[in-house]
Amino acid sequence: MVAPSSSLPQPAAGAANPEPGGAPAAIYTITTPLYYVNDKPHLGSTYTTLACDAIARYQRLRGRRVCFVTGCDEHGLKIQRTAAAAGLTPQAHCDAISARYRDLWQRWGISHDRFIRTTDPHHRRIVERFFSRVEAQGDVREGRQQGWYCVACEEFKDEPHEIDDPECSIHRRPLEWRDEVNLFFRLSRYQQQIEQLVSQPGFIAPASRRREVENFVASGLKDFSISRVGLPWGIPVPGHEGHTFYVWFDALLGYLSALSDPGEDLDLEPLIERGWPAQLHVIGKDILRFHAVFWPAMLLSAGIELPRRVFGHGFLTREGQKMGKSLGNVLDRESLLERCGSDAVRWYLLRDIPFGEDGDFQQQRFQDLVNNDLANTIGNLLNRTASMARRWFAAAVPPAGTALGADHPLAACCQRARASHGQAFERLDFRAAAEAVLELAIEANGFLNERAPWKLIKQVEQVEQVGADLYAVLETCRWLGLLLAPLLPDLSQRLLLQLAEPAWCSDRSAAAAADRGDGRSWDEALGWGQLPAGRPLPEPSPVMQRLELDAPL
Repeated sequence: MVAPSSSLPQPAAGAANPEPGGAPAAIYTITTPLYYVNDKPHLGSTYTTLACDAIARYQRLRGRRVCFVTGCDEHGLKIQRTAAAAGLTPQAHCDAISARYRDLWQRWGISHDRFIRTTDPHHRRIVERFFSRVEAQGDVREGRQQGWYCVACEEFKDEPHEIDDPECSIHRRPLEWRDEVNLFFRLSRYQQQIEQLVSQPGFIAPASRRREVENFVASGLKDFSISRVGLPWGIPVPGHEGHTFYVWFDALLGYLSALSDPGEDLDLEPLIERGWPAQLHVIGKDILRFHAVFWPAMLLSAGIELPRRVFGHGFLTREGQKMGKSLGNVLDRESLLERCGSDAVRWYLLRDIPFGEDGDFQQQRFQDLVNNDLANTIGNLLNRTASMARRWFAAAVPPAGTALGADHPLAACCQRARASHGQAFERLDFRAAAEAVLELAIEANGFLNERAPWKLIKQVEQVEQVGADLYAVLETCRWLGLLLAPLLPDLSQRLLLQLAEPAWCSDRSAAAAADRGDGRSWDEALGWGQLPAGRPLPEPSPVMQRLELDAPL
């Protein structure tokens, strides 16, 4: 048996430095959780995936190669029971639910590069190879597991054994007593390394979550079960007849197996060239412990680099209440998409809820923000400015004149917005990024109202100045379209098309990730005065329809 090292492994040559400010990795890998397929997708999974999509799009626009991973966790007792209750085989149930996830992400415009299912054969091969490494390291032992178990969480709880009728604090369902002989991973051997890891600034985000994990680790790490006996719906443990892998040991490895392709028979090392280590795991706060403690210890045992950052976001409530079937207040994502559109929902979730904190979905505020911010402040700005330009300047972008100067007030506003937007994205602060865009639109509206071109145009000697003023606002609208690209890619595209500007491709089909073929990167396009004067402008049409919700969603 080889004793684990007392210090954290160093990055391989060419890998990203885990400390903030280090050299970037060749591939920026970001992951959602692998969503458990006991039921259809819910708003919480949509929120996580939309957030990851915004990050992936931003990184692609900055010119980085991105590997955006999502998928489904399809093994375990809960799946087996859910399928049986529906009169289906577990595989048939998993096929149906995972297909719904794929369809929903396509309809939401999610730009994932990899979709892994833990029932995929190539995932099984990765799990078996990983386990053989861990077992060879001496980190697998047999032991008895006793305690209260939540099937919904797939987790043993800490409630005292003698307690009567305990229930899960998350799912509010009765816990089940378990007493079984399982295989255990020797988590306790990695106490020192995990203490070092979770104390590193930036590894766990937001910072408010770090103390919770540090306290858990300081209480003493205990070996955890990685197998079950008598559970046929899972991956068999090689060399241990009757054992199947416990869902967490299985599911966490999906982040690695996602980097291989169906039909490939890869060992673990080649996956590093495909995008490991992950730069960012984005998860719900309820599974932070598994990702910030259990997962790194497993990787240390197997001699694989650790993920750079784990971000645990909060939960969503509705009108101040936890969403649940019993309350009848679950927001249906498909109805939300059909009635409101992806731009509206993305804007509300990313602009109004501080990422990392709990958020409350309030229908009236949702409608007000979408109408005020997108339809009025941004959409109406473009519509009325383009209409005036078409009416007074031969249906084209007016001559720029004095507006091209770097000292133009809107040029300064654009540069400030760009800086704030970029800094916010690096902090994963979508709210601040959205507010930077909105503030720029407010500044442009204020400039337009102050200059009042509808009055100046009546004076012949002011026509040139009117043209410069309208050019400056249209150029600012171009910037708005660029800055909206990672947040609201569809609205960004519609806005830019109103300026006869090609849309910026930030999805997985972008070959060079940042280049549209005109020689400019997204960063280079964020320069003042690049809207060509004299370019014909199409007939204006609203880029964002107002929401009129006359009934509860």
